[in-house]
Amino acid sequence: QVRFVESGGGLVQPGGSLRLSCAASGSTFSIANMAWYRQAPGKQRELVAQSNANGNLDYADSVKGRFTIARDNTNKILYLQMNGLKPEDTAIYYCNYGQYSAFYNGNWGQGTQVTVAS
Repeated sequence: QVRFVESGGGLVQPGGSLRLSCAASGSTFSIANMAWYRQAPGKQRELVAQSNANGNLDYADSVKGRFTIARDNTNKILYLQMNGLKPEDTAIYYCNYGQYSAFYNGNWGQGTQVTVAS
């Protein structure tokens, strides 16, 4: 069963940077669309960025120009470089298969907490 282990979160001041990592198990990583999601307190989980198996990248409007998603298919790691962080980026960040992926099975990791505050 596929597992996702997110890391790299923390407390950072506005304008700061963090790089999140997600280690995935299983054999589908390299052929699957992969994505980062986030869930802020009291809000629904939302898509932040997606890396498709064909190389296409997509970003939520709120993070375009600030966040960069990348993937290492050999080691099955998904990254999210976050620059210019804002307080509204505060959330728990999760990785998983991309939206509407046929591989999605409802399993989520514990996520990694990102807090942006001065």
